[in-house]
Amino acid sequence: MIPLQEALDHVLSRVPAQPAAAVELADALGLVTVDDVVATELVPGWDNTALDGYAVRAEDVATPDAELDVVATVAAGDAGDQPIGPGQAVRIMTGAPVPPGADAIAMVERTRSLDDGRRVQVEGTIAEGTGIRRAGDDVRPGDVVVPAGTVLRVAHLGVLASIGVGTVDVRRRTRVGVLSTGDELVEDGAPLARGQVRDSNRLALLALCRSSGFEAVDLGLVRDDEAAIEATIRRGVANCDALLTSGGVSMGDFDYVKAVLGRIGDMRWMQIAIKPAKPFAFGLVDGVPVFGLPGNPVSSLVSFELLARPGLLHGAGRTDLHRRTVRAAAAEDLRRRPDGKIHFVRVSVRQDEDLGFTVASAGGQGSHQMTAMAAADGLAVLPDGDGVAAGDPVDVILLHD
Repeated sequence: MIPLQEALDHVLSRVPAQPAAAVELADALGLVTVDDVVATELVPGWDNTALDGYAVRAEDVATPDAELDVVATVAAGDAGDQPIGPGQAVRIMTGAPVPPGADAIAMVERTRSLDDGRRVQVEGTIAEGTGIRRAGDDVRPGDVVVPAGTVLRVAHLGVLASIGVGTVDVRRRTRVGVLSTGDELVEDGAPLARGQVRDSNRLALLALCRSSGFEAVDLGLVRDDEAAIEATIRRGVANCDALLTSGGVSMGDFDYVKAVLGRIGDMRWMQIAIKPAKPFAFGLVDGVPVFGLPGNPVSSLVSFELLARPGLLHGAGRTDLHRRTVRAAAAEDLRRRPDGKIHFVRVSVRQDEDLGFTVASAGGQGSHQMTAMAAADGLAVLPDGDGVAAGDPVDVILLHD
């Protein structure tokens, strides 16, 4: 068996970087910028009001309860180019341009309309600059608004839209093909014969790919036929940036995936010192990464989390390769037997303001028991040994952001 870190280092060293592409802003969420994005215009583009009220001259409202003539109304989207003079005010809505001559905004709550709106009384005094958002107080030409290597979040897209960016140069979204193999697999709710199981891995892995920000491509269920498996893999590597297979990578006599990948790819077959998910394969077929995940459902998902997901994120230009790990207290004994492996125990995680994180087993820990995986919020990391007792600290990988 080899250490988990050795297997991960091998994956990270061989996953190629995604090429750069100009992507529409609406499709860029979660992608990584390849260059600094530099502003070429002011944001805001002109002085505008931060609130509803009246644009005034501060000198006209330097004494309490001043009364002013209302000479115009300006809404957001109006040019707002009518100037105001001494003793005048303009009714103004949030976001509208500040009229020439105005240097303060009296919020509507501090005013009283007079003469059917033709005049206004301003309570108290208003200092110069009150309620005004100055041109360029957010962004100025030459500002780096999004540095290279940034994972684009929602607010980044808003900033880019605010400076007129329509497309952004990023690492292309990774297309991940997912296939299942095996004569024992049944899909679409068909009745099960003795010895058959339902194909759950493919659906789960496709969902994991999408939730991790990748484009998931369903390559279907392939029967135990080497020619069919090879054809599907070749079709996958021709159209995808990476492939995920589940099953057929251990030491069995009927591991057709292993036979095909061994013949057409540059693969490494690994037995990793972890439980679940000990068997794992990784390599390249025509330069495309192929992750051979174990067939047991829990093992398949754990293998994805620990090895495939970090590798795919690395290729996408990400540096945050791993889920968040927290220190928690065991709410019950989490026991295990020494076997030379790190155990990843499916746990339910709770967070308390006083106690911090606490964890308890989510249920059965067999590599076939998906109900516990579905109930789990995290994976408790138990190094080789006897496990932890109730109240002891334990590191936990959180499975949900």
